[in-house]
Amino acid sequence: MDPSISTAGSPPPNKRRNVFSTTKISAFSDDIISAVLSFLDLVHLIRCTAVCKSWRQVIDKSKLLQTLYYKQKGIPGGDFDKSTPSEGIWRRLQALAISQHRSSLRTGSIDIYQWKGHSDGIDKCKMKMGLLLTGGSGKVMRLWSVERYKCLAEYDLPHIGSLIDFNFDESKVVGLVGNHICLWRRNERKNIFSSQGGQFPRSSCMCYVDPEAVVGCDDGRARIFDMYGRKWARIIKMHDGPITCLSLSDDHLLIGGSSFGRISLSDLSSDQQVGTLKTNDSADLSTLCYNSRSNILYVGSRAGRASSWDLRMMKRLWEVRVSPNVLSSIQHMRDDMSILAVGGIDGVLRLVDPQNGDILSSCIMDESSRKLYRSQTHHQSMVTRKKGIRVLEDARFDLMPRTSRPSINCLAVGMQKVVTTHADGYIRVWRFGK
Repeated sequence: MDPSISTAGSPPPNKRRNVFSTTKISAFSDDIISAVLSFLDLVHLIRCTAVCKSWRQVIDKSKLLQTLYYKQKGIPGGDFDKSTPSEGIWRRLQALAISQHRSSLRTGSIDIYQWKGHSDGIDKCKMKMGLLLTGGSGKVMRLWSVERYKCLAEYDLPHIGSLIDFNFDESKVVGLVGNHICLWRRNERKNIFSSQGGQFPRSSCMCYVDPEAVVGCDDGRARIFDMYGRKWARIIKMHDGPITCLSLSDDHLLIGGSSFGRISLSDLSSDQQVGTLKTNDSADLSTLCYNSRSNILYVGSRAGRASSWDLRMMKRLWEVRVSPNVLSSIQHMRDDMSILAVGGIDGVLRLVDPQNGDILSSCIMDESSRKLYRSQTHHQSMVTRKKGIRVLEDARFDLMPRTSRPSINCLAVGMQKVVTTHADGYIRVWRFGK
């Protein structure tokens, strides 16, 4: 080195370090954030409004939703009325997004992103706010980002029994492990509370709406656990046989399906039974889905039959056989009851018209397509992308390879996507395009 060049103030070469600093999104101005968000499509922009208040304010202030709405309607950018209330535009955009969601599931292209989520089988999954919670026969539950296919958190199960069912909200995870109710904070791996073991027969399902968890048992009774008092509070007689599936609505309506095709409705606030329903085939009920907004209940059975009920009228709307095998899961998106997703032991993802039970589409994987999407460092798993294909319902599914239709243990429905979980430990995100 030329000695005439001063190196004062510079660290010796062997002392230099690469320093990386993280730039937070809050460091960017509203104009920069608005410019970035302007590249998004309608569905993703609506998702961004739910990320935080500051993003919602940026989107409202910059009129991004209004601009995109009128662009979708074919109105030139300078011709729309910017005085239109943002809430009115928001309602129209919601309707437009739901319409796109419905159209995509009915006729759109299908890409399937899959990865090994657990070393053991995945029996259950729950999806909320773009997050997916999975668990099964292993000793851990995992919380995933559905958009990034990334594990965000793990929850160790206590050594007091097998995981039976679970749910979660913004701050906590609630699980039924053996005959114990366990509680985790969303940001903590170890459970912070385990109830004393309930003195009751084997249980097969649980539902949870803060502050109560309800456990369905083989003796036909539902046990209610008070999360705040941290004790078993009440017992409700629902059936003469085992309770096989449960749902608890925000307005405290408890719905329990059982053996022999029976459905029992109870008011949790008064512990009174308010009604019973009976399906036609007397098969064990395996899954149900209820939304308080519509007051419509959808039920699936081990005989492959699905049925719909109007709980205001206590009346069956339809009952059809949608699969020759057991139905394990039936769901619709919370804000859209126009399409039901149904999955079961035959591995076919069926999209069903909730108005009459007609099958709109039957979907399986195209095994000939396989493309590495990207590597996942967590759990040494890799995300691969395959194509999904729609097949005629009268096709001979029994002659199709099982690798193209692995049994579906559970599913969840989101905007333009369906997530399925499987006995081989795989998680599959079915994304439906235009």
